[in-house]
Amino acid sequence: MDTNQYLEMFIEESKEHLQACNEHLLELEKNPENIAIVNEVFRSAHTLKGMSATMGYEDIANLTHKMENVLDEIRNSRLHVTAELLDVVFVAVDQLEEMVLDIAAGGKGKLDVTDTVQKLHKIETGEEIPVAATTIEPAVINEVAQDNWLSYDDYELTVIEQSVEQDFYTYEISVKLREDCLLKAARVYMVFELLEKMGDVIKSSPSVEKLEAEDFDEIFYVALVTNEPLEDVQKKLMKVSEVTEVLVKSVTLEQLKKRNNFELNNVEETPVIENAAVPVEQQQQTEEVKSAEKSTSSKNNQAQSSKTIRVNIERLDILMNLFEELVIDRGRLQSISEDLHNSELDETVERMSRITGDLQNIILNMRMVPVETVFNRFPRMVRQLARDLNKKINLEVVGAETELDRTVIDEIGDPLVHLIRNSLDHGVESPEIRLANGKPEEGTVVLRAYHSGNHVFIEIEDDGAGINREKVLKKAISKGIVSNEVAQTLNDKQVAELILSSGFSTADVISDVSGRGVGLDVVKTTIESLGGTIDISSTEGKGSLFSIQLPLTLSIISVMLVELGEEIYAIPLSSIIETAIIRSSDILNAHNQKVIDFRGKVVPLVFLENVFDVPRESSDDEFHSVVLVRKGDKMAGLVVDSFIGQQEIVLKSLGAYLSSVFAISGATILGNGKVALIVDCNALIS
Repeated sequence: MDTNQYLEMFIEESKEHLQACNEHLLELEKNPENIAIVNEVFRSAHTLKGMSATMGYEDIANLTHKMENVLDEIRNSRLHVTAELLDVVFVAVDQLEEMVLDIAAGGKGKLDVTDTVQKLHKIETGEEIPVAATTIEPAVINEVAQDNWLSYDDYELTVIEQSVEQDFYTYEISVKLREDCLLKAARVYMVFELLEKMGDVIKSSPSVEKLEAEDFDEIFYVALVTNEPLEDVQKKLMKVSEVTEVLVKSVTLEQLKKRNNFELNNVEETPVIENAAVPVEQQQQTEEVKSAEKSTSSKNNQAQSSKTIRVNIERLDILMNLFEELVIDRGRLQSISEDLHNSELDETVERMSRITGDLQNIILNMRMVPVETVFNRFPRMVRQLARDLNKKINLEVVGAETELDRTVIDEIGDPLVHLIRNSLDHGVESPEIRLANGKPEEGTVVLRAYHSGNHVFIEIEDDGAGINREKVLKKAISKGIVSNEVAQTLNDKQVAELILSSGFSTADVISDVSGRGVGLDVVKTTIESLGGTIDISSTEGKGSLFSIQLPLTLSIISVMLVELGEEIYAIPLSSIIETAIIRSSDILNAHNQKVIDFRGKVVPLVFLENVFDVPRESSDDEFHSVVLVRKGDKMAGLVVDSFIGQQEIVLKSLGAYLSSVFAISGATILGNGKVALIVDCNALIS
């Protein structure tokens, strides 16, 4: 079977199952007695095992199988959940994720997981972590199950005897399905189909008719004659979806004859079957079961019914580009309509404008992704860092359903990781210090997201020690970031924002995690490159709040269109404070820089015609059009020829060839087909 057509689906679903494992394992650590959570983890692991085995990724299937065995011991109360046990399971999940990512990158999903497999095996058998007193050894399990094994008639014993003479093995196999298994008959069919590829099925219990009718609990028994090793038979059967346990034991002809001399308790359920193959009608049975399930569950699941499909983001990008071509043609039609003054053409163009506007909104909404795709990684990270730092920390996630454009999502992950690591390392105190200060032993970090206007706010708040004003000022003065005189005039908010300066750190010892301030200048730069801002507020002894403001989307932005000579430029509204008309006589000179006095503050002027080498005739205009822009607490006045007006435009990249153009962040195609370059105000102010 060609599995390449399913590769993308396998990768996406594997990521979802691994994320579910992480989430439920974190929940299990807080509620170790909740078997329902264990079942959820087991279900995700089991599905992943089945998918990877089908796709031929044996390393993933084997590791998941070992992890599944440990989870099965837990849910059967033969193991107790401990932090140490979960550490090993988390490592297994990490390695599974690494293998899936390798497959996504074009690899074969290979990884040396011998150490983890051995640890899981020791946990499963009770060698490494103490197990509950109710642990049942495998040998005892076999004895318990023995009462339900098969009995044979003379004909079947003759068949087995002839097989033994030809060096075939005889195995009795117990197969257990998941308790909440759907389509049990279909799973039985899959088991029988696999067994018949390995050898001959001698008989089954219950009968084939009962198996087809799903007239059994979770366990059924099969006798198989084959030349395959016992371990291979068990391994192959465990790969069947919904199978949770397979017991395979080799039996001799003497044992079977001896057993046949006395009556078993369950004779009525083990009739003689000469041919236990599942008939072709099984497929029809499966379809009927599916139909019945749909009708019974449709009312309960109507709200959750799957009405979504997976779409590659590249296809959405292509769709956006095609839409841009449509906008250009719309602009041309509008120009033609204005020249011809044809009423029918005017109506058609007006209707086309409305439709393309709606289409634009739909395309942009299709690109919106919940921030939970980024937030999902943090609970696991916080858990591990808290253990590394010997701290007790509870992470609260609020507003994970808040949506952002996927281009912003792709970039915001790393800055958030750094801010959270800093909150854990230098924000939240150790349990001893917190208790001494009258705080709860467990610290709290809140990760919050919400919409406000055309922006999304992401906040990281902790109830830790806050930012030490004196320590920050001392470090800032020693680094030459501020002078003694300026330091005394700064308020607490301004002092807190000093930690965003390049190379700034208040860490006494550089740790593996980070020191507060190390790399925060990079965080600030990344956020500003997305058209966002970062704001810090802190109260010493009570905690800190990092607030990030981001545009809802980078694909469509509001701009002010301005003219420079015969060229049109776009300045993002998110950077603009206001526009103004100034006289030439208002322009002053300070330190070889032309400046203006804007409401008591000296603001430098930037003549865009000089920055972008715009060809034009020299002129001594009495008035100048100025766009006042801001980056943090810095301001600048961009001098242009005239204002065209505000407009929403779609941002298009200049591509790798023009990636180094100074102070230009991209371009857009206007309705009349002209190209307008988008000014990078942050680069100009810097």
